[in-house]
Amino acid sequence: MIERSRILVIAATDREADCFRGSGLSVMVSGVGRTNAAVATTLAVAGREDPPLVIAAGIAGSLPVGEHTPEIGSLVIGTAACYAEEGMMTSEGFTSIAEMGFPVAAFADGNSIAPDAGLLEGLKKALPSAVTGPIATVATCSGTDSLAAGIAARTGAIAEAMEGAAVLHAARLLGAPAIELRSISNRTGDRDRQGWRLSEAFETLQSAATALSSS
Repeated sequence: MIERSRILVIAATDREADCFRGSGLSVMVSGVGRTNAAVATTLAVAGREDPPLVIAAGIAGSLPVGEHTPEIGSLVIGTAACYAEEGMMTSEGFTSIAEMGFPVAAFADGNSIAPDAGLLEGLKKALPSAVTGPIATVATCSGTDSLAAGIAARTGAIAEAMEGAAVLHAARLLGAPAIELRSISNRTGDRDRQGWRLSEAFETLQSAATALSSS
């Protein structure tokens, strides 16, 4: 069971944050991107004797992974938060920074940060209809089919967003349990076929917030 009073949602934008504020959950708006997310998480967690349960939450784009591609409007609980671009790209392909001998953190699995196991199980119980899978953290969103396929292939992720790994990374360093939760607003790939449905994605986030506030 997740302690509602300990939940701290880190959201990139006010619109994403509003989905959780209305349910009485504690929220911090970080701004978009990994640097903003890491700084906001640090400011929110550092110095607290009783660390909060940190949830990096917001919208995301689904990655092309065949029958496992999340549908627009669905909820994704992250089983890993994957740094997608830390590494080296050559004519032979991508080499992760971990494979280069420079791990992003001692506790990382390659380029991925694992969520807190207790939070993962708690969110699965509170949100039984959610899809589970890795979520990629990108600095450059996948606006072409080739970019989307590349991110999916090298991370194994089913969705991409821009903050999750940084939130989990900072929280872990500060001793706070953390996890990523995303609502699918669009497909990745060629822009004219992404099929954005923001209203539906925000409704999904609102429903998740309601479920968490009553868990």
